[in-house]
Amino acid sequence: MHEQLMKRAILIALQNPSAPFGALLADVETGEIVAEGVNRGSENPTWHGEIDVINRYARQHSEVDWARLRLVTTAEPCCMCQGAILWAGIREVVYGTSIATLQRLGWRQIEIPAAEVARRAPFAKCKLIGGVLEPECDELFRSASG
Repeated sequence: MHEQLMKRAILIALQNPSAPFGALLADVETGEIVAEGVNRGSENPTWHGEIDVINRYARQHSEVDWARLRLVTTAEPCCMCQGAILWAGIREVVYGTSIATLQRLGWRQIEIPAAEVARRAPFAKCKLIGGVLEPECDELFRSASG
């Protein structure tokens, strides 16, 4: 199921080929995609794909059981996005490209892995699953940065 959801996140990312950070929220039990988001940093520097998808879903739903949702994103969440994920209460994140790979490809990244942010939030539990369709996600960022 993770690979199928990541394929959709990659298609979402292609909406912004210069910053291909695509994200989606899916129901943990059914796999149904409930919201999609893409990096909109040209409009607002904090509008990363993860922030966009969380905001889109929150606008549509006044009461949300965030623990029932899985966030899938083409790249490991930065510390800002991982913090937002934790504050929302999302308990599972699936990502493709790592922060380390983004740095090697020339992308500006803060050197704090998502797992470190999660570890330092004793109020929250969040499982991180990295490397899903990693070669395909890496190519998105290689093409955009090159």
